[in-house]
Amino acid sequence: MARRNRNKILVPEAREGLDQLKTKVIQSANPGYVKYEIAREQGIPLQEGYNGNLTSKDAGTIGGSVGGNMVKELVKMGEQQLLNKNK
Repeated sequence: MARRNRNKILVPEAREGLDQLKTKVIQSANPGYVKYEIAREQGIPLQEGYNGNLTSKDAGTIGGSVGGNMVKELVKMGEQQLLNKNK
């Protein structure tokens, strides 16, 4: 079965910017495989294809690591923009 990305971007033109942010945050040459690297580091048996055997906790550990860091970076960027605007 082919793997599908079910994440919907409200502004399709933002895809490139989001991919650049993800690459910056996770510091990886191949952002598509970062989740597998994180899973391996955490000892979580993630594999390509079906992963119905994973617990919600394990899946959240993988996604939360990437998403959490992206949110932190976005907050930093917003704060910096506000500081620059007020100068």
